Amino acid sequence: MKMITKKEQIIAYFKSGIKKVKDFKIGIEHEKFLFNKKDNKRISYSKIKEMFAALLEFGWNPIFEKGNIIGLSNGNKNISLEPGNQIELSGEKLNHIHEACAESQDYLFELRQVTKKLDIKIVSAGFDPISKLNQIPNNPKQRYALMTKDMPLGGELSLDMMYRTCGTQLNLDYESENDFIKKFKIINSIVPISIALFANSSIVEKKNSNYLSYRSKVWQNTSRGGLPKLFFEDLNFEKYTDFVMNFPVLFIKEKEQYISGRGYIFKDFMDGKIDEIDNRLPNESDLTTHLSTIFTENRLKKYLELRSMDTCGWDCLCAGPAFYTGILYGNLDEAYELISKWDKDKIINAYLEAPYKGFNTHLMGKDLLYWASNLLDLSRKGLENRDILNKSEKNETLFLNHLQKVIDNKTTNADHMISKFSKNENLSELYDK
Repeated sequence: MKMITKKEQIIAYFKSGIKKVKDFKIGIEHEKFLFNKKDNKRISYSKIKEMFAALLEFGWNPIFEKGNIIGLSNGNKNISLEPGNQIELSGEKLNHIHEACAESQDYLFELRQVTKKLDIKIVSAGFDPISKLNQIPNNPKQRYALMTKDMPLGGELSLDMMYRTCGTQLNLDYESENDFIKKFKIINSIVPISIALFANSSIVEKKNSNYLSYRSKVWQNTSRGGLPKLFFEDLNFEKYTDFVMNFPVLFIKEKEQYISGRGYIFKDFMDGKIDEIDNRLPNESDLTTHLSTIFTENRLKKYLELRSMDTCGWDCLCAGPAFYTGILYGNLDEAYELISKWDKDKIINAYLEAPYKGFNTHLMGKDLLYWASNLLDLSRKGLENRDILNKSEKNETLFLNHLQKVIDNKTTNADHMISKFSKNENLSELYDK
């Protein structure tokens, strides 16, 4: 395997992600909390093992690390185990939202069969609404022990991020460096709107947290996270490469062991300066690991990863991916025109306020409800431009209905949860129906 010693090699890595528009794909990842029905506690690793064993009947195959099952795979789909035994589906890269949504519905069907049998309840929220941090079980996945030790050093809520948050993530493609520059600027500029629109983490430790997206507040106080000012520039592959090279290393995988990268940046690795691994040089696998431990709101691999949405229930799961697909694949230039006049300091200020003020946050003299409504119109237009139909001859705009309701009623999932739960503080209100 080729060693990575030059900046140009990382730039080439990003360039290798360039695709023709006709080959653009959509990948969705979403996480879920799992609780025991009988005592409302997060499920243990032994229960995870039972659940994974039951899922094998649906064609999933086990993934092991040092003899412990840590995930499942089925073709190009994976189910991975998160630090507090949350589970995440990383879907296949698919052609349109109809396919992506069908994949999620199939997964839901399988999950429901298994969880019902094992008396497990699912919570689809951005933050665990019930448990305290010290009540959450862990699992034997190696890297998490190291992260649990090192992550709090760089952000006070890092352990909350690991053990008590769940998000929905979207992976999209770019057709050129210029296309990447535009898309990256848009997705970073609209993070505050994304936080407000997809807010779904208001209840914390069985109380109203006074945040609409407590998950976003946690991610803002997580090591290696946030929204760097650099991301609002016309950030090309070279500038992103500089960012990556100067970003601290979290861990290095060395012969089935994970070694802490504490005190090193990736450039030190490229220069052969890491004594703990006998000064060996990084290969492409090391670079991929490093890129996946940059926990910013959005990031670049060989595709774009959008990471600022709270997990939500099955009724709205496809809404976020549809919203962004309409904007970035269907109506890029109009969206770029809209955000190009925004001031980066005002965006960052809105980003910091959005977790608790939601739609009442102001940006460039308007509230986020105004911007969300504008962006939803642009997205709808974009999906109409794409005009990809399902078997019932409906295009992808049908997946925006949930967001249209949110905007018309000025009421997010978080608001619904506050009003439902606050009435009687009944824990069953928090579980997926």
